[in-house]
Amino acid sequence: MSVPPPEHQPRSPSARVEGEPRLAPATTATDMATATAKAAVPGASGSRAIASESLFAGATEVQILHRGSLYRLKQTALGKLILTK
Repeated sequence: MSVPPPEHQPRSPSARVEGEPRLAPATTATDMATATAKAAVPGASGSRAIASESLFAGATEVQILHRGSLYRLKQTALGKLILTK
């Protein structure tokens, strides 16, 4: 039984092609969406992207506590976002 040359072997899911962004191991679809969003958006240092699907997790509103103040982030029927204090 012969082993096919490496170029004919299927790539394992954990194998990485040079130049591809590294993704953190994800256990759920939400984690995967977040990891993908973080890797896909090259931002300035200290900047990161979070997929809205992971933030809302099926809800239409989330509350964000920021520096002692409570904010509401709402998703409209048209998919727009509204942030209120």
